[in-house]
Amino acid sequence: MITGNTLLRSAAPEGREEVRDLLDPSAPGGPDRLFAGAAALKEQAVGLEIYLRGIVEFSNICAKDCLYCGIRRSNRRVERYRMEEDEIIDAALDAYRSGFTSVLLQAGERTDREFIELAERVVRRLKEITSGGIGITLSLGEQEAATYRRWFKAGAHRYLLRIETSSPRLYRRYHPAGHDHALRKRCLDDLRRIGYQVGSGILIGLPGQTADDLAEDVLFLKEMDVDMIGMGPYIPHRDTPLFDRASGFSPGRQLELGLRMIAVCRLLMPDINIAATTALQALSPEGWRRGIRAGANVVMPNFTPARYRAAYSIYEGKPAAGDGADPLAELERLFAGLPEKIVTGRWGDSPRFLKRKMPDTTG
Repeated sequence: MITGNTLLRSAAPEGREEVRDLLDPSAPGGPDRLFAGAAALKEQAVGLEIYLRGIVEFSNICAKDCLYCGIRRSNRRVERYRMEEDEIIDAALDAYRSGFTSVLLQAGERTDREFIELAERVVRRLKEITSGGIGITLSLGEQEAATYRRWFKAGAHRYLLRIETSSPRLYRRYHPAGHDHALRKRCLDDLRRIGYQVGSGILIGLPGQTADDLAEDVLFLKEMDVDMIGMGPYIPHRDTPLFDRASGFSPGRQLELGLRMIAVCRLLMPDINIAATTALQALSPEGWRRGIRAGANVVMPNFTPARYRAAYSIYEGKPAAGDGADPLAELERLFAGLPEKIVTGRWGDSPRFLKRKMPDTTG
């Protein structure tokens, strides 16, 4: 059986080469052994539980201009929106009352006072309304440390900030001037110091990205000692500059690479939370099931009101998971027959984070 021990020594060149070989779709034996090893290690480290996060995408107004993203600042074809405060609260409570004890509040990146105060009020109100019962993850981009502290004090306790690529060189390729890779990493450091459960991730299969680049990404996430990972395969959007460079895009290849990345991250980081992201489901109706079997343990259905969803088009073909009358029952049908079972009534915090926070009793 493959174990995490076979891929240690993350700082050594042979560690990178071993990770790269596991990511190679042409490697002998196919992916079955890799996925089986990741699934077995997941069972040992975090159990056979699927934790849920209800996503609310409350604004697609973004100050960033990333070359791969459909809601980039320069895209004039997207209809911009910002949900009202009560709308955000109602959507999050809809998820909470449907059995999704944790929510993920996500939006385009802004640093203005109006945005910061809106997020702070929403977090505080949600905690007050639910008597602290709701778990809140934020994914609101790069902010000053003081802003992160405000949101943490209001009641947010997890934060997802994808590094997108660990390579400063590739980061410059996919982002125009004014986007700073070092700042993004510094934000991750700030979040850790403040006390958040810190999540990050990368875009998988970008044009020009190599297996070596992805191996370095995995080792970067391990070195950062993240508590959770949310990453997904790159899916082109026609209203972005990167679209013309994605002529060889293959949904099947992207899905396979995304699953391999989940499995390899599980092998190197056994006790963290790893999401089967929506992009997997966009590539295949079996994407979430296969992601869970490859080592993921978190799923994040969408609770953004239907009238806004099409406008949050970071990539094309986003699935409408969660639109059913009973989202929880819909997911239980989707995962029927798997060893993993959906868990409700618990936040599903990262075991890695909880271990780090445990007091040292060794004397």
